Amino acid sequence: MKLEGKVALITGAGRGIGRAIALELAGEGADLVVADISQGPVDETRAEIEALGRKALALVGDVTSLESMEQVTAKALESFSRIDILVNNAGITKDNLFMRMSGDEWKAVMSVNLDGVFNSTRPVVKTMIKQRSGRIINISSVVGFSGNPGQVNYSSTKAALMGFTKSLARELGSRGVTCNAVAPGFIQTDMTDKLADEHKKALLSQIPLGRMGSAQDIAKAVSFLASDDAGYITGTVIHVNGGMY
Repeated sequence: MKLEGKVALITGAGRGIGRAIALELAGEGADLVVADISQGPVDETRAEIEALGRKALALVGDVTSLESMEQVTAKALESFSRIDILVNNAGITKDNLFMRMSGDEWKAVMSVNLDGVFNSTRPVVKTMIKQRSGRIINISSVVGFSGNPGQVNYSSTKAALMGFTKSLARELGSRGVTCNAVAPGFIQTDMTDKLADEHKKALLSQIPLGRMGSAQDIAKAVSFLASDDAGYITGTVIHVNGGMY
């Protein structure tokens, strides 16, 4: 197991891609701190991790609040004494055409998807610098590179994550800490299941592999970046999109 003895903190771990990442890292031997905005979903994730024989701590954490994420980090350190891996996965969408997009729709997405990464990373970085080791992995998106109508707010946050990733990688490299990103394409989740069939067909026509990805596809990429196998990779992005971009 590649992550034996490691401790990972994952935001947005109550469902979908976040839960898949948590289970993948647990399967590779890591113990987990799983955080989300509601207790119920992370309790379910914790139960699945414990069924795999790993330790897990389920916490409510609001990524829009630095204070909340400082508390999550403190509780994680109280339980495990270290944090080796941080996965910034929490994110939301508030889709609308730009001319119709409200200020609240813009601010809500910025607050979770961009401010949330700052709030989650800031407390953990201090610990990783002291450890002189760590892996920070940010979940971006194909639309942060390609753009997408109706998602100016969401695309902006996911594009901004690359500037964050590259700059932080340069700052932390000398301390043994890497910072990378994974950019999912069209992934089958509860969110995409709600799309109309015509919309799904249009998206599938843009994917050379001819199918949607799975949450496990993203989790595998994160697991690689979290492992020692990726020790000489930092400041970069892995595109997991079936050739869509």
